[in-house]
Amino acid sequence: MTRSFQLAGALLLAPILAAAQAMPTDSARFPQVEGKNLQERTMRLPADFAGERNLVLIAFQRAQQADVDTWMPFAQSLASRDSSLRYYELPVLGSGYTIIRGWIDGGMRGGIPDTAARARTITLYIHKFPFRQALGLGKENTIYAVLVDKAGLVLWRASGVYTEEFGAELENVLGLSAKP
Repeated sequence: MTRSFQLAGALLLAPILAAAQAMPTDSARFPQVEGKNLQERTMRLPADFAGERNLVLIAFQRAQQADVDTWMPFAQSLASRDSSLRYYELPVLGSGYTIIRGWIDGGMRGGIPDTAARARTITLYIHKFPFRQALGLGKENTIYAVLVDKAGLVLWRASGVYTEEFGAELENVLGLSAKP
């Protein structure tokens, strides 16, 4: 492929990529995808999200687990204060990794002894661009926290590690008072 052809392709795709990143929250929907949790149960999302509202922590790279972990105490606190809320971790890998899914999922399962954590960790092996586009997510170099309702409508989202500002925004969206 010539350099000018690559540049032309990038210029043509730029408005599409920008539109995906700028998609308003109120028009974004969680796409229909299928994965397995680390208890090996097939999950069809968003239909199999158990909560009326669901906080979904999305990571694209193994090194992002530490960033996801920054959200966990807050997610646990929210779930204890709102019985209609559930939270999930979604490692999202490209569909090319499906061939070694058993090895990858087995490694994750071995590193997570807590059965509740295994049940709420759902690995997706999918085409990532359409998934990110549907949710209005930007690049894969960060994690995303996305609040969706039972039907998959995106109610709120943030990118990056947990911050008190993100926590306050999310509590406001959920109609909860600040942490005691």
